[in-house]
Amino acid sequence: MRAPAKKSARRATPATLSARLSGHVTLEARANGDVVVGIDGYAVGLGKFGADIADCVPRLRTGLPLASFASGRKADKDIDLLVRRLARHGLLEYRLGRSRSGADPVVVEPQTPDYWPQTPQLRDTDAVVLSRFAYMRRRASEMVLESPRARALFKICDPKIASALAALSTPQQIKRLRRADGFPGLELLALLVDCQILFKVGAAGDNGLRPTEGDEKLVLWDFHDLLFHARSTEGRHANPAGGVYAFVDAISPPPAVRASWPGKKIDLHTVSAQQSEAIGPATKLLRERHSTREFDDRRPITLAELSRFLDGTARVHSTFNTTLDLGNGGPAFTYAVRPYPSAGGSYELELYLAVDKCDGLPRGFYHYDAGEHALVQIDVRAPEFEAMLKGAEFAMDAPAVPQILITIAARFGRVSWKYSSIAYALILKDVGVLLQTLYLMATDMGLGGCAIGSTNIELFAKMTGIEFHVEGPVGLFAIGRGKPATTPG
Repeated sequence: MRAPAKKSARRATPATLSARLSGHVTLEARANGDVVVGIDGYAVGLGKFGADIADCVPRLRTGLPLASFASGRKADKDIDLLVRRLARHGLLEYRLGRSRSGADPVVVEPQTPDYWPQTPQLRDTDAVVLSRFAYMRRRASEMVLESPRARALFKICDPKIASALAALSTPQQIKRLRRADGFPGLELLALLVDCQILFKVGAAGDNGLRPTEGDEKLVLWDFHDLLFHARSTEGRHANPAGGVYAFVDAISPPPAVRASWPGKKIDLHTVSAQQSEAIGPATKLLRERHSTREFDDRRPITLAELSRFLDGTARVHSTFNTTLDLGNGGPAFTYAVRPYPSAGGSYELELYLAVDKCDGLPRGFYHYDAGEHALVQIDVRAPEFEAMLKGAEFAMDAPAVPQILITIAARFGRVSWKYSSIAYALILKDVGVLLQTLYLMATDMGLGGCAIGSTNIELFAKMTGIEFHVEGPVGLFAIGRGKPATTPG
């Protein structure tokens, strides 16, 4: 008598995807139907729900299968509404496993508030491979898989799953993966495809994986550059950002001025005293430059002043063409000269203006056409426009939104088409040069300005409809009629 065949990976029980509250979140269903979420001691109301919602609250702590409230019944609609509201606020994570008890095999942690897990269909004939932007790393005592392109990261709790995913560095057909030991499951592969951590290639494999993944603009990005862009800005990760003083309990702050090197000092005061005491205009501007965080809204900046400001800092003065000499000939390359220096003459930076108050210019969102010296209004949704201005107010620790918020955006391919390994670093250096130019022009005109360190690349992408890897914010500058500065900047 033959022994029964072992159950194959093909017939394995499908993994269940469950939503559950993040560890720092509490949820309470009150007798009057109000559902309140608690975050770090603060309570936020999520609205009124039916009486049945109280039964699902405890299950959201352990894990509520997404399929369990997909029937369309009224009670299930209430649960679906609650879960999606929690997801929209970034308060959920998702457990993927074949058993509700025991250790977590995989946990999906959203990195953007609008993430909702999707499992696109995968056929046996499909071949998948890891994105060149995907990476696995240790986070404390955990292993996580992530990518700057993904809207979620994956906490991999089972070493066998980590090993199986590592094998996807080369294209693998789904039907072959099913037969392999340690098959991670079709559900996980589908979630990874949805997050662009995996992508599909031809069944026979693909020798040109870089051009196959994404659009032609993505081809221009090196791994470290896209990672730096996505993780050093806001909008595409859930890490703490900004002045949070993360190491205040670990080490003392470094001194404001570096300790002197040992050795003989040459006193430069005696040398400068021999020169003329007259202060040149450039030196005067540098000394007077400061950050302004409060603006006089009774006397807002005028359109004429804004025109002069943009003309003096960012307008295209001239253009010229040159033919690249790459040995075997090369394409023509156009240069556009502007007032500030730029790496390799790239001039990849664009200015977008969120105008709150400007005498002579309607409130709205504009692009500065530096070639034509003109403003072009862009239709944007009011909540996103307000969020951009409010974000700047918060980042500056200001009492109100700036009169005009300038977003400095980069056309990344303009630099990476030429430069390898250093493209994003060059862009940030160009941003620094432009910010100083904006500061000096504002000072010269008697206006107030303030550079802002944080930018939200996802918000900008929603407002413009441009993918974050094609053109995106790399700096912010507030401009307006300033009140007297109270703090140095």
